[in-house]
Amino acid sequence: MAAATRAWKGVASHQHPNTAPIRGDRKAIMSDTDLRNIEALNTHESDRIAVVTGASRGIGAAIAGRLAADGYTVAVHYRQDSAAAAGVVEKIIAAGGAAFCFAADLAAPETGTAFWAAYDAAAGPLHDAPVRVLVNNAGVALHGTIEEFDAGDFIRQQQINTTAPFLIIQAALPRLADGGRIVNISSAATRVALPDIIGYTMTKGAIDALTLPLAQHLGPRRITVNAVVPATTDTDMNTSWLRGNPDLIAAIAAQNALGRIGEPDDVADVVALLVSHDARWITGQVIDATGGYRL
Repeated sequence: MAAATRAWKGVASHQHPNTAPIRGDRKAIMSDTDLRNIEALNTHESDRIAVVTGASRGIGAAIAGRLAADGYTVAVHYRQDSAAAAGVVEKIIAAGGAAFCFAADLAAPETGTAFWAAYDAAAGPLHDAPVRVLVNNAGVALHGTIEEFDAGDFIRQQQINTTAPFLIIQAALPRLADGGRIVNISSAATRVALPDIIGYTMTKGAIDALTLPLAQHLGPRRITVNAVVPATTDTDMNTSWLRGNPDLIAAIAAQNALGRIGEPDDVADVVALLVSHDARWITGQVIDATGGYRL
């Protein structure tokens, strides 16, 4: 495993200027609405940790940047590109945010415990702080019809896209804050027939299936669990077949109701909404964030 790269800025506390102590007698006579508003303000009083898997580039990097802008200290997970992950951290810090990065191979055995061991090693003084947000974004999209698919590739893709998120969440439960957020990144491939990525589609269908029962299970802890569904997005992962091909970009854009291809920020903004206080009453949902792909 590559050595973790660390960088912190402003990781002490995010104190809200209008937050005042709540006395026991005052709290007793407050309405439910007042208490909810105070709870929202109090989230700024201590470090808010957000962990984003596969955050060294593309949608994951955009999510990390957006959550940092919203006041989270972001743990940027990557597999092997330490320079790219360090670049995401540096960009966040340059913008006034707080972040660090760590490496973990999601295709390795014992993914859940190994992932959080790597996180703890990189988190320094924050390793005991509760995690408020976990975004399962990392994934690989291998191409091939069912006849063409190599069994080893299929198993590796299944491990990274489906098994790893399950084990990471399982191992995270003791450290997740009550009232926290889990967001799983799915795919529009689950509702559109694309035979050449049949294995990828299966893994993302499993992510959707995980989201609903997990939301029910974690509901008593006020932890919301939702999935976000992007379609084709202009990311580095799609460079080889998409970028530099204006005809293909135009063809994909024409399949979207909003008339353009998706950008990483389009997805990151939806994730930011789901982890916000405003989305506290949304759980167990699979949210389409495709710009109206093949409606």
